[in-house]
Amino acid sequence: MKYMLMMHAPRAGWKDAGIGTWPPEDIKAHIGFMIRFNKELTEAGELVDAQGLAMPEEARVVRAKKGGGPEVTDGPFPEAKEFLAGFWIIDCETTERAYEIAARVSAAPGKEGVPLNMPVEVRQVMSGPPEDL
Repeated sequence: MKYMLMMHAPRAGWKDAGIGTWPPEDIKAHIGFMIRFNKELTEAGELVDAQGLAMPEEARVVRAKKGGGPEVTDGPFPEAKEFLAGFWIIDCETTERAYEIAARVSAAPGKEGVPLNMPVEVRQVMSGPPEDL
């Protein structure tokens, strides 16, 4: 079964306490953890894709205007307490395994090596109907 793991970062204090304010050695440790984590999942045959995302200031919401053209507005919504920082698509045998993987990435090291314990949303990727329908 495929699952999408979505790591959410707290919006409050992000500019004052976020990764951009960490000492270089903490950033290297965090990125090193992510590289090793993704390599481990790849070697286990469980990683489909993983990506970090640009900061929320760069996010835009797009809707179709009347006539179908794009209507682009700033996003994400200002009332959001968190933003999507990155995601993984994994392929594993059980939901419990997806939860184990999510817990490990939630504990990625942050400033001074303290685990971030950021929330990771786990959702099964639904397949479409068979092509012969």
